[in-house]
Amino acid sequence: MRQQFLAAMGALAFVVALLQLAPVTFEGQTSRGTPPAAKVGPAPKTPWGEPDLQGIWTYEFQVPFERNPKYANREFFNDEEIKQFDRQRAAQQSRDYRAERGSEADVSGAYNAVFLTVKRSGRRTSMIVDPPNGRIPPTTPEFEKRQAADRAFALALLAPTETCKQQLAGCAGGKYDPKPSPRRNEVPPSYLTNAINRNNGPEDRSMGERCLLGSLPEFGTAFGGSYRRIVQTPGGITFFYDQGQGQGFQRNIVMNGSPHLPSNIRQWFGDSRAHWEGNTLVIDVTNFSAKTNFRGSRENLHLIERWTRTSASALEYVVTIEDPTVWTRPWTAKQDFALQSNEANRIYYEPRCAEGNYGLPGMLHGARMEEAAFAEGRGPDPATRCTAGCTFGPSEETVDVLQ
Repeated sequence: MRQQFLAAMGALAFVVALLQLAPVTFEGQTSRGTPPAAKVGPAPKTPWGEPDLQGIWTYEFQVPFERNPKYANREFFNDEEIKQFDRQRAAQQSRDYRAERGSEADVSGAYNAVFLTVKRSGRRTSMIVDPPNGRIPPTTPEFEKRQAADRAFALALLAPTETCKQQLAGCAGGKYDPKPSPRRNEVPPSYLTNAINRNNGPEDRSMGERCLLGSLPEFGTAFGGSYRRIVQTPGGITFFYDQGQGQGFQRNIVMNGSPHLPSNIRQWFGDSRAHWEGNTLVIDVTNFSAKTNFRGSRENLHLIERWTRTSASALEYVVTIEDPTVWTRPWTAKQDFALQSNEANRIYYEPRCAEGNYGLPGMLHGARMEEAAFAEGRGPDPATRCTAGCTFGPSEETVDVLQ
């Protein structure tokens, strides 16, 4: 119980950060800092003649990442569908689910819909624009084998917990075994980005708990949305991302025509090399670390980003994503950003992630105390306590109806 309580405290820190920093938008409203009216006209230029991408940008409409199959090859919703989505999503925002008090699902369910960022429904049926069906392409057999190995390891550690004993959703594909798995102290099949049911060290916990949640490409989250501040100099450009619950990060883009770093040099956000094609900034990103993770893609991830300021107040982002070890073909997503008010955002609060400083040490310390108590004949075996992969509340509580 102590372990689950500490995990809930870490989640509470997330919530506090969200309430302080995240813009929440309901039907008929705009997010904080939005100019009162859209500025039309040609995209501006910098004093030195380059397209001017500078400013603070965010997406103001919620668009599903993948398209619901029932919309087939439709690229846009109609007006009536958008109104219906906004009504449904506004109602969902007020729900507050509680599982049976004292149950594993209740203790683990630190979030409910109240804490989600709800923006107005967008017109696009998906961010993905290629393939035409708006869906991520099929994954490769190599990737599926890797995923199966990771899942089997996670299920082995979950086997002696209530999640598997009650055959809850978190144990899907596994089965209950009251004895701790002999695999409990194994090295994971691949570098962990999601938490597993043990606390041997910080790398057993999720990226969010380690304050390492930011990744490229970055499309925003339900918790806190996403902003990016772009600053240019002659021959240079930098992006600062403020996303999630304090997991901000910065990119300095190389634009001097030099080649990518040698393949043995790997970076968390890859190696970005850019050039202008007309009014579009084209960024080629390679050399990702094997410890990063975008939907299962790691060191072989390759991005081609295209940033185009389409008007005085609009910025279009198009990214083509490729990893032949994960997907059977490249795919492309598009996101539209609106310029935010510099005056309303003149005071900038640095995004701060407290989980790595407070929540994570607490989890590890609590695990050591539970182990010591069990060794002395007090308390349950920590291996039988679920600390990751547990079952939460019903999925409809936090799943956006747009999905």
